[in-house]
Amino acid sequence: MFPVSRRTLLVALLLAAGTIMVFLPVLDAPYLGIDDPGYVTENAQVQAGFTAQGVAWAFTTFHEGNYHPVAWLSHMLDVEMFGLSPSGHHLTSLLLHAGNVVLLFLLLHAMTTSFWRSALIAALFAIHPMHVESVAWVAERKDVLCTLFSLLTLRAYLRYVRAPGVARYVPVFLLFTLAILSKPMAVTLPFLMMLLDVWPLGRGKVPLYRILSEKIPLLALSAASCALTVFAQSGAKALTLTLRDFPLHQRAASAAVAYVAYLGKLAWPADLAVFYPFYDFSGFPWKVAAAV
Repeated sequence: MFPVSRRTLLVALLLAAGTIMVFLPVLDAPYLGIDDPGYVTENAQVQAGFTAQGVAWAFTTFHEGNYHPVAWLSHMLDVEMFGLSPSGHHLTSLLLHAGNVVLLFLLLHAMTTSFWRSALIAALFAIHPMHVESVAWVAERKDVLCTLFSLLTLRAYLRYVRAPGVARYVPVFLLFTLAILSKPMAVTLPFLMMLLDVWPLGRGKVPLYRILSEKIPLLALSAASCALTVFAQSGAKALTLTLRDFPLHQRAASAAVAYVAYLGKLAWPADLAVFYPFYDFSGFPWKVAAAV
């Protein structure tokens, strides 16, 4: 899948080992009181392990206000292998994250041919504090799983771009489906592909209609995932607040500032939290204007 030289293999192993060493203390961590009960410790379907009934439930439930059957199957497999011991569940998330670090390095190197820059970015991705939540919180398994299948989707897309054809497009579609079924976060992947088409893939000579048409099946999947997510969140009463409670101008102002705040935390990861409450920035037009 990736052409691997001895140097590439060595750096990949160092990245994986470094990631595991940094996050190793998580194996002694307990479950968290937020979401972990609903996902594992108090979920009868997951606690039963990997069963036919559990698989059917995973693909038909909107439990916890989401639709991510692949994530549910992952939790069931963990129970099958480790029981309810939190260390085993943390180990799976850690190994997935370490694998994602290696995949990111190999993907960036394959796309750009920049070896050490790709290694540096993968190292930052590995140990950045913004990733602690995804690795150390069992309920966030969906995040590391989605990242895994998203990176594999992009690798398959790179292979398709270099030699377009139906046989090479099918893996892109299937892997993207798995990414979305792990966490709806992957819905933006087709747009990321369009950015990659500009750089580093340099597809400027490919007709625009072809670049757009090959994204249509993926965008259709994204649209379906968005619809399912809205339905699931509505069923969980997560969308009970209306535009009367929070008018559109307040939401837009908050969203603009939040984009900058999250980018800021990438550069200076301080004051991180599991939950960031809504704050009305519409009364601070200079902050909103600066953010925009």
